[in-house]
Amino acid sequence: MSQNDIPRRILVTGGAGFIGSHTAVALTEAGYVPVIVDDLRNSRPEVLDGLERILGHRVEFHAVDCADEEGMKAVFKTPVHGAIHFAADKAVGESVEAPEQYFSNNIGATAKLTQMLRKAGVQHLVFSSSCTVYGEATALPVGETAPIQPAASPYGFTKQACETLLGYSHAAGQGELGIALLRYFNPIGAHPSAEIGELPIGTPANLVPFLTQSVAGLRSELTVFGEDYPTADGTCIRDYLHVCDLAEAHVAALQWLEGHSGAMEAFNLGTGKGSSVKEVISAFETATGRAVPHRFGDRRPGDVMAIYADASKAEDLLGWRTKRSLEECLADAWRWQEKLA
Repeated sequence: MSQNDIPRRILVTGGAGFIGSHTAVALTEAGYVPVIVDDLRNSRPEVLDGLERILGHRVEFHAVDCADEEGMKAVFKTPVHGAIHFAADKAVGESVEAPEQYFSNNIGATAKLTQMLRKAGVQHLVFSSSCTVYGEATALPVGETAPIQPAASPYGFTKQACETLLGYSHAAGQGELGIALLRYFNPIGAHPSAEIGELPIGTPANLVPFLTQSVAGLRSELTVFGEDYPTADGTCIRDYLHVCDLAEAHVAALQWLEGHSGAMEAFNLGTGKGSSVKEVISAFETATGRAVPHRFGDRRPGDVMAIYADASKAEDLLGWRTKRSLEECLADAWRWQEKLA
């Protein structure tokens, strides 16, 4: 067997989650072998069935916390080519209520996993970061060289801390572990097959799943947090991108690391265009023909007013840009919700 014939196993922590599961599909389509590690605290085992229906085979799966060194030994028995680290708690509002949980799980697990990767001689790590590292942006669109402002939430702080930690780890290993920091903006949508999509446990913390559940009658109405922001229509502005576009960016980042041994770079992932909450509601109604029941409430602690990406670096270095429209994102999200109902 030649070097090119050896399966390139990619560890995908949190791979049964929303973004992780879509990335498992994109990895497989690109010729990699995803290995999902997920303790299912924030996801469901049915996702693995959906992946099997899309891919035609069962993805290797380990039901273990990625910070559990003993439990992870089985994963590293077979060589690991690279890792994509998604596993984390991710709700801004919850992080305000339970900061200790977020610090322990998000920062602690990243430290443990990175230590294991270095010990195993893994050379490529793609880290799931967030645009929350920028805090309240001082200028829009936000580029990677924008100043890192104080985090608006404990969740945002954990992403800042993990990026700092990985920087120290990269220096300590003298570049043995190449690292791509992917700063996502707002992923939405679902796989067009409607076999996998966002599966929030309990009350959704993000706009689109709450919106689709409200339209489906599972919730009485969508609450829009704040109508008094200094934006054109008074509601918050975010950069919404399709989860399949985002999944493809992880593959592009991994391939970039393969060609740039020992590098460490941060990349924004977004459309480069901001959409307000009111605009998302309108786009959903246009895309699906369904009315969105909603009301306006108070601002939510931890939310920034507006943020959207300058993603030109990802386009220049990774050869990646978004392909799918906001309406396509929302139509796919609704198709997924209809299947769940």
